[in-house]
Amino acid sequence: MAGGWAMLPILICSAVALAIVLERCWTLRRRSVLPPGLGEEVRTWARSGQLDPNHLATLANGSPLGELLAAALAVRNRPRELIKERIEDTGRHVVHRMERYLNTLGTIALIGPLLGLLGTVVGLIRMFMEVMRGGVGDPMKMAGGIGEALICTATGLIVAIPAYVLHRYFRSKVAGYCVEMEKQATELLDELTFNQPAAARPRTARTTESSAG
Repeated sequence: MAGGWAMLPILICSAVALAIVLERCWTLRRRSVLPPGLGEEVRTWARSGQLDPNHLATLANGSPLGELLAAALAVRNRPRELIKERIEDTGRHVVHRMERYLNTLGTIALIGPLLGLLGTVVGLIRMFMEVMRGGVGDPMKMAGGIGEALICTATGLIVAIPAYVLHRYFRSKVAGYCVEMEKQATELLDELTFNQPAAARPRTARTTESSAG
């Protein structure tokens, strides 16, 4: 109430920022993004060759890493470049979802101090207009009016500083996840394009020798 009408958008921004932070903390848990042991498990599935569409759908819906690996497995019989292209395309969509709402959080961190400054300036203008109409009067009342006007700036900074810190934190967290997901996808790509053909050549040779015999 002391800060005036500009406090309302600041409080709305604080509520939105809090909701985004809670949602991103839950969504970007490490276990939900990079389930432990999933990469090795998927490479074992690839070596066994026992993969069906239902299995891939379950994998893709389980986690962002699972979605990325399932995209590679869906085209596992294609050339390496096509598999890599599919991984990159899927990765862009996965990263976009992991960064959801972070731009909004960054915007709140930017406009919070501006809204506070706007409320302060409007309050000071109103106070000086009253001084022009009625004179200086009691200096204590004038000092109190300045203090009330500065409440907006302080509140805006209180909202903006944590929002900015958490925005940078989530960005860094997503970037770290991307590096680890890229590593897992590369290992699966090598498994699909290098190891399986190498394992298949001896079987083909033995089959040829058996036919010749």
